[in-house]
Order: sequence, then structure tokens, then C-alpha cells
Amino acid sequence: MDGQVTQLSEMKDQIDGLMRRLDIDGKKQKVENLEQQASQPGFWDDNQVAQKIMQQMSRLKSQVVRWQTVQQRIADALELAEMGDDSLIEEITQETSDLSILVEKMSLQAMLSGGHDDEDAILAIHAGAGGVDAQDWAEMLERMYLRWMEQNDYKAEVLDRSDGDEAGLKSVTISVKGDYAYGYLQSEQGVHRLVRLSPFDSASRRHTSFAKIELWPDIQDDIDIEINEKDLRIDTYRASGAGGQHVQKNDTAVRLTHVPTGVVVQCQNQRSQAQNRDRAMQILKARLFEMEQQKQEAELAQLKGENVDAGWGNQIRSYVLHPYQMVKDHRTNFEVGNTGAVLDGRLNDFMDAYLRAKINQDIKV
Repeated sequence: MDGQVTQLSEMKDQIDGLMRRLDIDGKKQKVENLEQQASQPGFWDDNQVAQKIMQQMSRLKSQVVRWQTVQQRIADALELAEMGDDSLIEEITQETSDLSILVEKMSLQAMLSGGHDDEDAILAIHAGAGGVDAQDWAEMLERMYLRWMEQNDYKAEVLDRSDGDEAGLKSVTISVKGDYAYGYLQSEQGVHRLVRLSPFDSASRRHTSFAKIELWPDIQDDIDIEINEKDLRIDTYRASGAGGQHVQKNDTAVRLTHVPTGVVVQCQNQRSQAQNRDRAMQILKARLFEMEQQKQEAELAQLKGENVDAGWGNQIRSYVLHPYQMVKDHRTNFEVGNTGAVLDGRLNDFMDAYLRAKINQDIKV
């Protein structure tokens, strides 16, 4: 039992230290302040502002409860272990093992300390070189990420989708809501390469296809970016696909083009043109914000003498289905042979390897 006492004591110290680092007490106080604010008369007079406050309160409360729950479980297990009751050895051993895995995961999550790591995210997938195979590959990636989101309790909403000419898709934009969505999905930005026997080649030859993943923090109205209406080209069109009776009947879908930068944003999932325009504007602000952040980081890296290449050819991961089975991340050298599981959404090991390498500064990020 002494081994469990020692292990649990170390976990207690580790969690206590992480909670101080993350200022969980401060977040708890903020939740109490927001709850008090929400109880005031007239709180719901401005429904939009009230909803945002409630969402912020819910997210903070979830974080506080999660850390406090783990802290209490460790304290309870340590108390039982210190009692030295041999009849509880099996139970305490199992709980210590479960807590060890949980603490490791939360320790890794605590390393997500970027300015927007705990925010929701906007994920975009674009078919690249490879023709119809690339468009099919983009759809395979869409399924992979939607499965990952489902398995990890993230709420996914397809904001815009452009189908391929023969199969697959040209591009898709997905809203991802949940704790640390942006922080975890940062590992996926870049070019993804697929090698397989093409189902679209009558000779069944091996083809290489590419798709690009883009990501932005979905911080919406928190972004302090002014967009001049004169710099926008606004197009409307009929939404396509499933979405209710309004689809295909009215020009509800909106496409915004920011002329100075050439950034194009589309949204078609909302029920009215005005709602799609507002959501598209939020995404445009997020993209312009991310572009400005990257520009500043590139300038800083240049001053440091680093060579930063964010070009299309920056391949981050390969998925090989023929002549052998392997998925390999080229930044961390982490690889697995079970390609089916990865394409079915099992991405956490890749994300963990990326975060550890990022923390240890073993890769450029």
C-alpha cells in the first residue's frame, strides 16, 4: 500500500500545482461573479449579450468542476490508502491507475497556455493536388474529424460545404465547440498526404493526393478588427444540401470576399441571409486576426534568424494505404500502423505527441 500512498501523494502535489498555475480559484471566483450578474433584474434584456455571458460562465464552471473533481478523487483515494486496509488494496490500486491516466491527460491539457487555446475553433478542409482523388480525400478527412469530434464530446456544425465535381468535396468549413478545441486542433494545420490505389483509376494504379487543413480560433466578437464595408464584395446564392425547407428556395447563402487580402468566406447553414452574413463576418474577422498573428510571428521569427515556411508544400502527415499501412506525422515522427482507426477519428495520440513536442520545443510551431 506504501507504493500507492507515494504515487497518490505525488499526484496530489502535481494537481495542486497545476490548479495554481491555471488559477482555478480565480476562475471559480469569476463564475460566482457571473452567476451574481446573471441573477440581476434586466439581465436578459439584451438576449445576445446575456447568452454570451451564460456560455462563458458554463465553460468556466465546467473547467473548475473538472479540476476540483479530480483533486477530490485523489484526496479520497489517498485517505483510503493511508488507512492501510488490505481489503481495499484492489480497489485503491485500480483507482490509482485510473487517476494516473487522468492526471497525465490533464497535465498535458494544462500545457495549452496559448492566448486562444481554450477557445472554440473553425476548421476548414480544402482539396489540393490530385483531382477527383484529392476531393475524395478531403471528404475522408471531413469524416475523420467529425468522428474525432463526436468521440471527444465536441459539438460540430458544418457552416459551408462545396461538393466535388464527381465525388468528395472541394472544401468544407466546420464550427467546433468545446473545451480547448482550438488548442488540440492546432496539431492538424497543414497539408495531409494520402497514398493509395485509386478507386477512380480503371487501372487501379497508386495515386498520391493532398488536402489542406486550416484553423482559426472562433472568438467572434472578441476580435478587435475593423473591416471597411468598401473592402467587401458580398454575393448571395442558394444554399445546397440538407438544411430545411428554406434550402434551394431563397438566396440565403452568403459569400464575403475581402478584396485587399483576397480572403473568401462562405456560410449557408443559418436560416436567413442576415444570419449567414453575420456568421460569415465573424469567420472573416477570425481569419484576418489569424493572418495578422502569423504575420507578427513571422516577423519575430525573422528577427530571430529562423526560416518560417507556411507554404502549401509544408506536408505535416502522410497516410499510406498501399503498399503498406501507416500514418506518420513528419513533425514528431509519431506513427501508427492501424490506418483504419486513425481514419475513424482516433487522433488523440497524434495530438498528444504534437503537444509534447511543442512543449519540449522539439518542433517548429
